Amino acid sequence: MINRLKIERAIKNLTQDDLAKLIGVSRQTINSIEKGRYVPSTVLALKISKVFEKPVNNIFELDESD
Repeated sequence: MINRLKIERAIKNLTQDDLAKLIGVSRQTINSIEKGRYVPSTVLALKISKVFEKPVNNIFELDESD
């Protein structure tokens, strides 16, 4: 899966900790998502998309290997 979470955070000038607090997860969870070690649940992906005011598929996208 391709994810643009780190880019979106930079655009909004949010740290991993800032984003984690906004959506109710740990900073380590955000780090794991950004590094591709963890695929967020639907609910978590929707919370992230709400913070960035963008559709989920603008942040997370399937790649050919998925």
